[in-house]
Amino acid sequence: MGTYLNPGNGKYMETLNSEIYVDKTEMVTYLNRIVKTEQKYISVSRPRRFGKSVTANMLAAYYGRGDSRQLFEGRKIAGHGNWDKYLNRFDVINLVMTDFIKTDEEMKDCMRRLTKRVLDDLSEEYSDVKYDPDDLFYSLDRFYRKSGIPFVFIIDEWDVAFRARKEDANGQKHYLDFLRDLLKDREYVALAYMTGILPIKKYGQHSALNMFDEYSIIAPLQLARYTGFTEDEVMGLCEEYGRAYDEIKEWYDGYDVTDVIPPDPNYRIQKATGTPLKQKHYSIYSPLSVIKAVSTGVIQNYWNKTENYEALAEYIRMDFDGLKDTVALLMDGSRATVDISTYQNDMTSFHSKDDVLTMLIHLGYLGYDVDTKEVFVPNNEILDEFKSSTKSEEWLGTFTSFKKSQELLKAVWGLDEEKVAELLEWFHDTAENKTYHSEAALSYAVQMAFYSAQKYYTTIQELDSGKGYVDLAYLPSPKHPDKPVLLIELKYDKTRQTAVDQVRDRNYPQKFEHYKENILIIGINYDKQVSNTGTEYKHHSCKIEKV
Repeated sequence: MGTYLNPGNGKYMETLNSEIYVDKTEMVTYLNRIVKTEQKYISVSRPRRFGKSVTANMLAAYYGRGDSRQLFEGRKIAGHGNWDKYLNRFDVINLVMTDFIKTDEEMKDCMRRLTKRVLDDLSEEYSDVKYDPDDLFYSLDRFYRKSGIPFVFIIDEWDVAFRARKEDANGQKHYLDFLRDLLKDREYVALAYMTGILPIKKYGQHSALNMFDEYSIIAPLQLARYTGFTEDEVMGLCEEYGRAYDEIKEWYDGYDVTDVIPPDPNYRIQKATGTPLKQKHYSIYSPLSVIKAVSTGVIQNYWNKTENYEALAEYIRMDFDGLKDTVALLMDGSRATVDISTYQNDMTSFHSKDDVLTMLIHLGYLGYDVDTKEVFVPNNEILDEFKSSTKSEEWLGTFTSFKKSQELLKAVWGLDEEKVAELLEWFHDTAENKTYHSEAALSYAVQMAFYSAQKYYTTIQELDSGKGYVDLAYLPSPKHPDKPVLLIELKYDKTRQTAVDQVRDRNYPQKFEHYKENILIIGINYDKQVSNTGTEYKHHSCKIEKV
């Protein structure tokens, strides 16, 4: 037993001896299916505090040579046939990359140290094997040929090169090439299991590690129920320790993940019965926070305020494409659509708001709904982190605008035309449009003023009503069917009544008759000729009529 070669089961035994232990051993049954197959490369990414290292220690204990049988007997895995097929059958090389990758050294030197330490362990175990101390890949093949025992590689904190050395692009590429040469198409590899926070780094359309199947917090696939604590597991802990489940749920739940549709060997039978295959949804909890809260009885923020906390404050102030406005919306309990496809899986290559939001999903600061492609603040613990990260003066303008947008929406629902006109004036003044006196500026200002409506509505610009186009339509989301439809018609140097009359004359509300008379027509006019000498001076006027 060495430091990196077959480190033993001591660390996993500590987990088993802990006051609270949640059995995730069934995960091994899936990995056993892909050992020594073309699917033997697994990359698992989850946020901090989601049990990545515990899982790595469990796998080292199961696969590494030694005697771990009694640690797994009586666990959930033992309820599966042939569960011990690969128990203690391999030489495990267990690497925690933070042991090797340092910020003050060249990446080549870091990999040389890794090579030396691994080969030192192997040479002690297999002292009669001749190997090249400068060539890890050749030497591993030599040791394998001699022993006949393939390797299981368990690589924890694999992404430290992209978190701790954010700007070292050359070093990162060297690191990826090193991992590729270590693992890809090597006969000595029985299984390669990498875990970290970030998915595998993309370079254009290609990746040096394209042989890996990725299981992320966004798409955990077959490993979905092992991503964190499931609802059933947390309910069991609360019952055992006498804790209030509802409070635990409110503070630490919120990560909704789905698995894959399983293959069906009886497809014809299932097709005949009309029973469709469906993905399973799992409501996942932050494990370490749950353990702290259940064991102490104290419900509070246990999130680790380290580099990720600093990253949250740093990245949400970037304000790509109105990122700050989106953050304010999310903190109010709303959701926002996000395109996750452009994110390059590092902490520097940001080109849009979507890239930043996608990174925050992987860091655990946002939940992701795979069905609606929306992000949201998952629970009170994370909301507390956002509140801590937005206390600086630079956020004052963002939250002032958002508060006024909320006031405007309430004024619309309350049919308060004067308040709506007053708030529109404020938004138009702060919109910073170079072409202030224009229809385009008016439309932009109105959309900005109604920003908070995204919590309740789907926004449609120039909606085709069948007899013309409504400038803006806000349709209630399925979660808020009680809210009225908002049909907004904009006019420039005319009258607010003209706008309302156009909506009525063209019978636009008929398209929305299934909303059962819960429709508001909002006519907004902008008059650039209004004199600024009067106390009631404002360019905007508003008319609201209920249908």
